[in-house]
Amino acid sequence: MVLVGVLVVVAALLAVLRDGDADEPAAGEPTRSAVGPDEGVARPPVPSMTPVRLPKQPNIVVVMADDMRVDDLAFAPHLRKLVARQGVTFENSFSPYPLCCPARASFLTGEYAHNHRVFWHDPPYGYGAFDDSRTLGTSMTAAGYRTGFIGKYLNRYGSARSKVSGGPSYKFVPPGWTDWRAAVENPGNAGFHGQTYDYFDTPFNVNGTIDNRYRGVYQSKVIGDFSVDMARRFAARRDPFFMYVNYVAPHHGGPAEPDDPARVTSARGNLVRLPTPARPDWVKGRFNRTIDRPAGFARSGAPLERSRHDKPIPVQRRTQDLGPRDRAALRNVTRQRAEAVYVMDQNIARLIRELKRSGAWDDTVFVFTSDNGLLLGEHGFQMVKVWAYEPSLRVPLLVTGPGLRTEQKRYDPISTVDLSATLLDLADADPPRRADGTSRLPTLEEGDQGWTTPIVSEAMNTSSGNDPAFTDVRTTIGLRVSRYSYTRFRNGGGELYDMVDDPRQDHNVYHDPAYATVRAALDRMWPQLKDCAGDSCRTPLPPVLAADPTTNAASTDAYWTVIDRAYGWR
Repeated sequence: MVLVGVLVVVAALLAVLRDGDADEPAAGEPTRSAVGPDEGVARPPVPSMTPVRLPKQPNIVVVMADDMRVDDLAFAPHLRKLVARQGVTFENSFSPYPLCCPARASFLTGEYAHNHRVFWHDPPYGYGAFDDSRTLGTSMTAAGYRTGFIGKYLNRYGSARSKVSGGPSYKFVPPGWTDWRAAVENPGNAGFHGQTYDYFDTPFNVNGTIDNRYRGVYQSKVIGDFSVDMARRFAARRDPFFMYVNYVAPHHGGPAEPDDPARVTSARGNLVRLPTPARPDWVKGRFNRTIDRPAGFARSGAPLERSRHDKPIPVQRRTQDLGPRDRAALRNVTRQRAEAVYVMDQNIARLIRELKRSGAWDDTVFVFTSDNGLLLGEHGFQMVKVWAYEPSLRVPLLVTGPGLRTEQKRYDPISTVDLSATLLDLADADPPRRADGTSRLPTLEEGDQGWTTPIVSEAMNTSSGNDPAFTDVRTTIGLRVSRYSYTRFRNGGGELYDMVDDPRQDHNVYHDPAYATVRAALDRMWPQLKDCAGDSCRTPLPPVLAADPTTNAASTDAYWTVIDRAYGWR
């Protein structure tokens, strides 16, 4: 546990060795992620900065990917160049419930899943369980914004019935949106073809009418076209606008392709298909030289986690030692996902160019993020999310705007619900529900404040058991603080990781006497936070769990150094 002090000193001493910005890679050849450390050298603690004041009610544009890992930024050169190098990268950005439907409901409401009650994507959850009568859209509208939605909404939007109207959702436009262009899942009896997860045949609900003209057109291009058109029209008027643009990429989707990976055997002995996103022909093979292994396999090719016997029983039952067939399949998954990210990146660049052409960019806060991350081989998982491991919980978050057009880092924690609170703060808008998140506007404007409040992580379908402390369908509930990741399982098991000494989460210290004080502090906080709402979600951390800005920055840099050395792309 004393290693953090050593790392803080090392980070400061090595700061003078930090290289400047890397040159832009050759076409199709990515460098390391924009958020990892440079050449394995720990970056310095966050420098002092001149405070800025973002204008009240700027235009706000949020672009959200689907299932995008932080290291997938390596395959998005335009995002790195136009946003990361001309804005703020949040180094500690998390999706508290790393699954598409709960995560998107959290962004739209500012609530943790245990408050909005969308716990999964299948019935009885999914879109049919979501009350979208009050969302960011209605709040932004009430604050004087024109609002636009493009792309993927919640899983089963189109095939489930609307909780608000009671009728079919494929023509339903939720309240609060000036211009609505959402991909729809096909109920099968509505007279149109395609669906949200068909990359070459996606129907859209355009302001209440099905637009079914895109058979044969790649979905990311359609979403790019919609976003450019919407930005052009919105910029023609003086009042501010809010755009929420959602790509399905790099989430898997059809149609099936000849180079899709072969089936592999699961931990239970079943043959499973590892799904991939379809891509246009012109991008196929672009990263084959760079991606010679799955994202979650070490550069060395050797297993890094020697044993999983310290993991809770539900983890051991869901994982397995991954062999050559798994490696080959997951490598192909990683390649196809990278190609889908690259096409999405091209279309995001088109949107940014249009915002600049119209002059709206000067008054626009632009945000890029993902709904959740993904495990791709780490800890013996083939390809899953939901579990409270870093590749699943962490998401990219890049922000640029007036006064923030130079490359900067922020180390304060920010979650999906915190992002919602921050955007509402920017817009001078009231939250649509009782807000669980913390506005990080002071972090953007003034610099890091330190890690002083926890992030709650939660999921279902991760454990069986009957621990009476679990009072709803959730099966794992955890707390993430600066140095520690802590998770309790419904079966009575638990995990505790020291993210400085063990960034890869190889060694579970839940029962280690050396961590008894830390675990006791987390044990005391967990009952207060597992069902938190509003202010109670922002309970201050005790000193043993909190971190000041300098310590938190050094700890985060130490984390990314280890991760980059183990898994990073070169």
